[in-house]
Amino acid sequence: MGEDGVVGTLTVTYPGGYATGVDAVLQALADESRRTVLEILRDHPATAGELAEALPIARPGVSRHLRVLRAAGLVEVERRAQWRIYRLRPEPLAEVDTWLGRYRALWEQRLDTLHTEIARGKRERRRTK
Repeated sequence: MGEDGVVGTLTVTYPGGYATGVDAVLQALADESRRTVLEILRDHPATAGELAEALPIARPGVSRHLRVLRAAGLVEVERRAQWRIYRLRPEPLAEVDTWLGRYRALWEQRLDTLHTEIARGKRERRRTK
């Protein structure tokens, strides 16, 4: 955490467009239990114990998943007495959304082209009837 209290992520982009921050987030999202943790934290902060109760795995497994999520920058933890309160950090998800945006634009263009071809085919069928 920085002096100003802001937790940031470091994303390094290589010439081929490979981003280490995005890669870590995607790897973290690949596991169903970690996605479940994020779903819970999307609604409210939670302790490790609360998260463990929601998952069908042993407590050490939950701790490992939380470590992966922290390393990817997806969650932050606050120590309060004997509890650790976990919160979702949406910024890395926004980075993934930005990265996916390039592919989304490609698919939208292709779907628009498909829509045009379908409409053209319908017009052609009406003319031949």
